[in-house]
Amino acid sequence: MKKNFRLLNKEKTTLLVIDIQDRILPVIFESERVIRNAVKLISGFKIMNLPVYYTEQYPKGLGPTNPQIKEALNNSEAIQKMSFSCYGAPDLFEDLKKRGIEQVVVCGIESHVCVMQTVLDFIANDFQVHVAADAISSRREFDYQTALRRMESNGAEISLTESVLFELLEVCGTDQFKAVSKLVK
Repeated sequence: MKKNFRLLNKEKTTLLVIDIQDRILPVIFESERVIRNAVKLISGFKIMNLPVYYTEQYPKGLGPTNPQIKEALNNSEAIQKMSFSCYGAPDLFEDLKKRGIEQVVVCGIESHVCVMQTVLDFIANDFQVHVAADAISSRREFDYQTALRRMESNGAEISLTESVLFELLEVCGTDQFKAVSKLVK
């Protein structure tokens, strides 16, 4: 029997947190949902010892990453960018390829700009992309929904935070499973 090749594989997966910055969050549709689920993803990836990257779009204008996100990231350094797509982030795509990463789980804001352009560029560069739909958003719900449809129609897997975490775990009964289960309750 074969496992579906679209299922996430711990050996070749990373998380990318895109531009969850303080100055824009007050106008983001359901921003609390985005923060809550991004923190769950970050924490789950850390429990499983999987790599996590995060970006900041023009921090001089949009401010720093949200403190809850920064705390979950253990205050590691952001990849700063001026381009909307993370394709323009210095050496990010090349670093992922060197590390053997083939699957990227994406969360962040805004879905119809930075997230969508990044997802489309990842797909164009032969990465499999899983968008955590409950951990992305835009200022307007319509923009968020439209971006989800466009990403999916271009080959992105649309998933959910809990689905991503349990897909990576594969089995129950382990210490990692118990720790991740506490996160999603």
